[in-house]
Amino acid sequence: MITVNDIYNARETITDTINNTPILESTQLSSICKNQMFFKAEHLQQTGSFKIRGATNKVKRAAQEGSSFVTAASSGNHGQAVAYIANQLGIPATIVVPEDANESKVNAIRSYKGKIEKCGMTSSERLPRAVEVAKENNGMIIPPYDDPLIIAGQGTVGLEILEQIDHVDVVVVPIGGGGLISGILTAIKETKPSIKVIGVEPETAKDTFISLQEGKITSIPPTITIADCLRTTHPGTLTFPIVKRFIDDIVLVSEVQIKQAMTFVLQRMKQLIEPSSAVTVAAAMFDKLGVYDKNVVCVLSGGNVDIQLLNAFIVQ
Repeated sequence: MITVNDIYNARETITDTINNTPILESTQLSSICKNQMFFKAEHLQQTGSFKIRGATNKVKRAAQEGSSFVTAASSGNHGQAVAYIANQLGIPATIVVPEDANESKVNAIRSYKGKIEKCGMTSSERLPRAVEVAKENNGMIIPPYDDPLIIAGQGTVGLEILEQIDHVDVVVVPIGGGGLISGILTAIKETKPSIKVIGVEPETAKDTFISLQEGKITSIPPTITIADCLRTTHPGTLTFPIVKRFIDDIVLVSEVQIKQAMTFVLQRMKQLIEPSSAVTVAAAMFDKLGVYDKNVVCVLSGGNVDIQLLNAFIVQ
C-alpha cells in the first residue's frame, strides 16, 4: 500500500503540470441535501479530469527510466491524460480504447498527438492489448488505476481538499477501478481519519460494492452505464485492499438519478460535468449518504462530454 508521503512526493512531481482546482458551492444543493455542500472541481483540471494527476506522476517516472514510448488502455479520460503529458515530454503514445469510445474523448487524444487503437468493450479486453502494444514498441504501459504512482498522483486531490476547506466531515468519491478513491482514502485517512469517505458506483456497475460484500475481488459481467468511466468489471488488485481497509461506505445510484444530478448541475450551477462525475451529486441529492448538517465534499471527477450525446444525458 502507498502512504501519504508517497502522495506528497507525487505532488512535488506533478505541480508544474496540474491545476489546483477550485472548490465550488451551491446554496440550492445544500438546501436539498440538508448539508453544506462543496464540490471539488476536477472537471476544470488539465485535460478535463483528475486523470492527469496520476498519469503525470507515472509518465514522468517512465521518462526518467529511459522509456521512449508509452501506451495505455482507457475509455477516454486516462488516455487523454497520458497522451497530453507524453506529448509534453516528447514521448510517442498509443491509447487502446473501447470500440464504442466517446468520440469527443478520442478526438482529444488525437489532438494531444496520441495514436488510437480500438479493442473490445471492457477494460479486461483493453488492458492485455495495451500490454502487447507496449512490448511491441519496447515501451511502458501506463495503467489506468492499478499502480502505486497512479494512485499517489490521484491522492493529491485529497490533500487539496484538506487544505481548501477548514472542516470536512464527509468526502464523496466516484469508484471505477479504484485509483481515485484509494488515493483520496490514503491522503485523508492517514491525515484525519475522522473524516468519512463514501464511494459511489452506478447500480449497473457495482463491482467494488459486490467485492466488499464478498470480502474479496469479485468480477461482474460487462455492463452498460452512461457513467462510462466507472464501467469496470472488477476493482484493482492494488486499489481494492486500500478501499477495503479505509472505506466508510459505498452507495449506489441509478441511471435516472445520474441524469437528474447532471441536469441539476448544468442548469443551476452552470457547470457541465460528465455522468461519471454526477454520481457523487446524485448520491447527495437522493439521500444516499445518511448524513445531515455536515460539511460534504463531492468530487466532480471530470467534464469531458460529447456534446452530440448531451441530450441523452440530461432530463428535459
